[in-house]
Amino acid sequence: MNDKLYIFDTTLRDGEQVPGCQLNTIEKIEIAKHLEALGVDIIECGFPISSPGDFKSVTEVSKVVTESRICALSRAVEKDIETAADALHYARLKRIHTGIGTSDYHIKYKFKSTREEVLERAVAAVKYARKFVDDVEFYAEDAGRSDNDYLARVVEAVIAAGATVVNIPDTTGYCFPAEYGEKIAYLMNHVKGVEHAIISTHCHNDLGMATANTLAGVMAGARQAEVTINGIGERAGNTALEEVVMAIRSRREFPVYTDIKAKNITKISHQVSSMMRMPVQPNKAIVGRNAFAHSSGIHQDGVLKNRESYEIIDPTDIGLEDSVIALTARSGRAALDHHLHRLGITLSQQELAIAYEKFLRLADSKKDIDDADLYEIAGVAEGNIRQKIALKYLQVVCGKNAIPMATVTLEIDGEECTHTSSGIGPIDAAFSAVKALVHRKINLEEMLIQSINGGTNDIGKVHIQIENKGTIYYGFATNRDIVTATVEAFIGAISKIL
Repeated sequence: MNDKLYIFDTTLRDGEQVPGCQLNTIEKIEIAKHLEALGVDIIECGFPISSPGDFKSVTEVSKVVTESRICALSRAVEKDIETAADALHYARLKRIHTGIGTSDYHIKYKFKSTREEVLERAVAAVKYARKFVDDVEFYAEDAGRSDNDYLARVVEAVIAAGATVVNIPDTTGYCFPAEYGEKIAYLMNHVKGVEHAIISTHCHNDLGMATANTLAGVMAGARQAEVTINGIGERAGNTALEEVVMAIRSRREFPVYTDIKAKNITKISHQVSSMMRMPVQPNKAIVGRNAFAHSSGIHQDGVLKNRESYEIIDPTDIGLEDSVIALTARSGRAALDHHLHRLGITLSQQELAIAYEKFLRLADSKKDIDDADLYEIAGVAEGNIRQKIALKYLQVVCGKNAIPMATVTLEIDGEECTHTSSGIGPIDAAFSAVKALVHRKINLEEMLIQSINGGTNDIGKVHIQIENKGTIYYGFATNRDIVTATVEAFIGAISKIL
């Protein structure tokens, strides 16, 4: 029987340290509830001594989350520990996470101290925290650059003092996978009493190896992984929860399992990206929009014949509907035929060959091939398109001390209709007006705005991803007016529903 790997999520603490990604208490509560539904074992909600906002967030999350353990961070300082304990007052399952730096960089330059004094402070902090809670995690900050012999002394001492979990952070993302795995193995083999505590990984991505280091640590004996959704975090980020979970599910050699409900991964990834205003890069593993997209004709043909030809993960396992067969100039006949069948169009081999030649000519000049293009390529009368939407008029009002308003006129099936809505900004107001006109429940999953060339007169490119009744739809648009481009992309995605 495999061991359980405990998933410790620090999106709300370490992840929130990214400039511009701060969350208010209500937002933290919402994400925490989704983390609980995801099956996260421990949720680190904040650093209570750092600000009244963090203290309040830990307190309020503690009141509503009952299945996941709630964790609060502190330094090896009595006042920090007392404040963390106060913030955790309402938590059903609680943990104090306290610690101190153990590398010579921290001991000599940050603390201007000695190894012996730091060891004493570490033990004292754990003993003091145990007066408030039964579950105390100790972090040896910058363990990645700490001397292994000294690190083992610290770990052994804090376990003897009552630490139930010991965190071995690669704070600067310095380690290579083999090096980090060896460090965990050294502790497992040289620390007396290590069997009485859980050794935890906490890896940063400065050299792009956070997930690899975490998995190496797990193979060496760590049984807790500290992660964030989408790998969000300071500098280059933290280990991504979704990467660790799906790597373990995909490879049988890992001697562990998790309780993560993987089908919730896509949903919470989009939520965190939206609420923390941190777009997910398209080629991000597991949750990037291109992670299950295929544009090469050879790949598309292989996937259509057998998904496992080019995919090691079933997209439905993480809450997606299916793989994406993208139509580009590199696509083959199989991909074109697949999309034509999706629209209910069946062509003979000769007709398909003719349509494919038309498709290639169009794809060379147009980056995004939409359904209207496919009808034209196949020679199907425009009347067979069930419904087409066009943006005829858009006016927005916004500014300091002004209520954002948008008036939108759409042409739907040849008829024009107009609606005016308010919102928290001009784009939100315009989206509300569009949704009122099309009478559909639409959830915005992702919106990415990019500058093509740079400069104030640049063209903006917008990618929109929406969800309707469990299906994902995409829209793209470019325009010098970024609000117009965004609304046109939104309408483009909606057109595919209708």
